[in-house]
Amino acid sequence: MVESYLPVLILFVMVVAFAFANMALSELGGRKRKNVGKGEPYECGMEPEGNARLRLSIHFYLVAVLFILFDVESVFLVLWAVGARSFAETGVGVFVFAEIAAFVGLLALALAYVWRKGGLEWDR
Repeated sequence: MVESYLPVLILFVMVVAFAFANMALSELGGRKRKNVGKGEPYECGMEPEGNARLRLSIHFYLVAVLFILFDVESVFLVLWAVGARSFAETGVGVFVFAEIAAFVGLLALALAYVWRKGGLEWDR
């Protein structure tokens, strides 16, 4: 059993050795110039303004989570649309369509709830 994993182990050792060799060669052969600007954060060529530890409203995170939630659910809809023809050919098309209709209905209900609660408004 160990013989079957030996090539994977050899590849892993080679990758780790390559990474460490590159870091060592970069450290040994690279130039070392001390500069005041090297330690500062880079913001698109502009001077940094304010503190990097700024506090954001919880509303920002709620909108981000809602976006991810609806984005992932739209991926499920795309997968269903790709397989819809094969579902129809196998005879389970009506059942699958009823399931996807319930899924979209639940999505619409969730979106209406979030909209009603004001979860999509930025300027609260």
